[in-house]
Amino acid sequence: MSGSATHHHRPPVNERALLFTLVAVQFTHMMDFMIMMPLGSHLMRVFDITTQQFGLLVASYGWAAAATGFLGGFVLDRFDRKHALLALYAGFALATLACALAPGYHFLLLARIAAGACGGVAGSVVTAMIGDVFPPARRGRAMGAVMMAFPIASVVGVPCGLWLADRFGWHGPFFLLAAVSTVILMVAGWALPALRPAHPAAHPWRQMRAIIVEPVHQRGFLLSAALIFGGACIVPFLAPSMVANVGLREDQLWLLYLAGGLCAACSTPFIGRLSDRHDKLHVLGWLSLGAAMAGLMITNLPHVPVPAAMLAVAFYMVMMSGRFTPAMALLSNAVEPRFRGGFMSVNASVQQAAMGLANFTSGLLVTQDVATGRLVGFPRAGLLALVAFALTYFFAARLRHLAPHAARPGEAEVVPAVP
Repeated sequence: MSGSATHHHRPPVNERALLFTLVAVQFTHMMDFMIMMPLGSHLMRVFDITTQQFGLLVASYGWAAAATGFLGGFVLDRFDRKHALLALYAGFALATLACALAPGYHFLLLARIAAGACGGVAGSVVTAMIGDVFPPARRGRAMGAVMMAFPIASVVGVPCGLWLADRFGWHGPFFLLAAVSTVILMVAGWALPALRPAHPAAHPWRQMRAIIVEPVHQRGFLLSAALIFGGACIVPFLAPSMVANVGLREDQLWLLYLAGGLCAACSTPFIGRLSDRHDKLHVLGWLSLGAAMAGLMITNLPHVPVPAAMLAVAFYMVMMSGRFTPAMALLSNAVEPRFRGGFMSVNASVQQAAMGLANFTSGLLVTQDVATGRLVGFPRAGLLALVAFALTYFFAARLRHLAPHAARPGEAEVVPAVP
């Protein structure tokens, strides 16, 4: 019996409809985060706020997701996956609508906290459902499809947010996202299967203790932290460096994100198939090597024409985003199904914390030369990312050592007997 069946009562599932729904949920969650980026000038003007206050608006989403992600580890495996996702996604849609209706800065800040609290945990349930429904032989492709949400949101989020804000005001992007989320919520009510826990729910404290002290989980958390840290060292300064160091104009930056997002979206399904057909550790290793090369190149890029910059950013985004598919498939296979929802929720909290630490650390390394305007120290951020890429492979290898079945292609889950 598969691990999915061991943990959940599984009715017949329309996998295509399920996967489409989960991708749509993840896409709107990512879009909600991305559309804040281009709204900075609009919100600072309308609410008369400082850059620090706008930064708090952006950061509050991730902080709320990290806090509720940790809390979700206590109780998430006690509920039917469908009911949990519908409730969280409904909260996300309402919070997004509240963002659109916000009359002032503090109301908007509270609405962003609510959106992050619901959206972050909803993303964890999406990942857990992939592990529950799709067998290991197809889990890499399913995980790759869900991971496509981020590059597509990167391509669509920034230009869509700017276009709607210019024509309908800053409320426009949030109204559109709330409407789309409402439609997806109704589709999800039809498409998602009921996945009820087959075993009696453990006490929340015992459940959390089991999640935290299990060696497989601990190595999984370390893998996730290193996975996120490597990208988060570079991404915040990618656009500023293209202007200050490479010499591009600000109105040319969208071309870079367009090229990178499209290439990443096209390559992710292929990487998912590779993860199903080959050892996931080997796939992650080659992608980490490519990401290390791309990171060193992007952080040391001299003045180049726009097409060359587009090619460099596309290579970086393909390698960087591609690592997530084999890594998350490896994690999902390694974790026992009865802990998967809680683990993924705590894991999301760990990722948010690692992202904040990476952003803070790279901010200490990168400074701006007042005389020339160049970003000094960006290559040092690239070297720090290189260390994180190496640690990603190291922790993945340590995880495979404890759970060798998790990395092998096309194998059934090995689920220890429940005491």
